[in-house]
Amino acid sequence: MFSTSADVLNLVLSLCIFVLTFFLCLAIYYFIASVHKIHKVIKRVEIGVTKAEELVGIAKDKLKNSAAYFMILGEIAKKAMEFVREKQATKDKKKNSKAK
Repeated sequence: MFSTSADVLNLVLSLCIFVLTFFLCLAIYYFIASVHKIHKVIKRVEIGVTKAEELVGIAKDKLKNSAAYFMILGEIAKKAMEFVREKQATKDKKKNSKAK
């Protein structure tokens, strides 16, 4: 089967090349799998960031609309306080005029 030491050397070299090729292919496979997983994570993060941006946009819109309503409610409260003061003032005037 092996007539010279060169035959043994060639067999050992071919086995080493085969093993090296196998491990290189395995390493490339794991590298590609890792890159794929990283890509999935990045996609999920992008989706999360997009949803967060949408949520912030919706919150801004709601706050803008709420601010307009608060201004209207503030004006209504201001008018109501003026109305109560006027009623109180007229009530006080009536009490003062009856007391005299």
